[in-house]
Amino acid sequence: STFLLLDECHRWSKAQSDSVLSAIEKGYIRLIGSTTENPYYSMTPAIVSRCLVFEFRALSEEDIAEGLERALKSPKGLGNLNVELTEGALNQLVRLSGGDLRKAYNGLELAVLTTPRNADGKILIDEKIAAESVQKKPLSVDTQSYYDMISAFIKSMRGSDSNAGLYWAMRLIDAGCDPLLIFRRIIAHSAEDVGMANPNALVVATSALTAYEKIGMPEGTLPLAEAIICVCESEKSNSVVIARAVQTVKKEAVPMYLRDVNYKQEKISGYKYPHDYGGYVEQQYLPDDLKDAKFYVPSDHGYEKVVKERQERLKKL
Repeated sequence: STFLLLDECHRWSKAQSDSVLSAIEKGYIRLIGSTTENPYYSMTPAIVSRCLVFEFRALSEEDIAEGLERALKSPKGLGNLNVELTEGALNQLVRLSGGDLRKAYNGLELAVLTTPRNADGKILIDEKIAAESVQKKPLSVDTQSYYDMISAFIKSMRGSDSNAGLYWAMRLIDAGCDPLLIFRRIIAHSAEDVGMANPNALVVATSALTAYEKIGMPEGTLPLAEAIICVCESEKSNSVVIARAVQTVKKEAVPMYLRDVNYKQEKISGYKYPHDYGGYVEQQYLPDDLKDAKFYVPSDHGYEKVVKERQERLKKL
């Protein structure tokens, strides 16, 4: 069989995908595709269903630093050029790589190629040069202060103080923090700390990120600020945190009446279709050993109060 290595495979159209389906099924072609997109969303389902999907995650900061140091020492990299990278420059390249070693390599290579040798014949890359190479502002504060401000920002959102949330966010941006990091924290906390007390907070947070990606800075600070205010001023609930569910999940069999009637040959009965009963009917959906488990317990805050009242009303039916 022939191996077909297809980079950026998400760019294939449906027609292009369909043209090789038969060859893949018959084993004439062994397809190996790579993509930075979600294949389940960006690729033709017929191709994805015939492939094994392996997910590669972002590298850690330690991995990126190790890769850069290896590139500086290896004769296959920059080892023969007498390059010295300061600790600040290394931290700058690592921080802005986003877990992408190729991005870090590109920044380091550009810095080396554009920096003249000093009097000692050495190419010295400092934090300023590294920042210019990746076109990002270097942190104007030390690492401890940077993480302290992130912590203060997170705690301000959780503590419902929009003034403090806005202040620390702007301080972080002024210090050289990537706004995308701030958006990730806002989105996380809109689910973790606001949750079902105001489900719309997650919508606002993700919409604000989309707006920022479309319009950039400095106008992007407007949707950023709106998302921060929305999360801060929302009622708070951490009821959606799934730690309880993850810790207690057991591999129990699916109750017979909940199984797929299309897949099974034998007739399955016992399932009650809620709409035949006006939209709700009492029925056990969990396995027998977990029938009384509680993975989600709504609070009395915000919209969750409505959810709690609905649950109590259904119990009385």
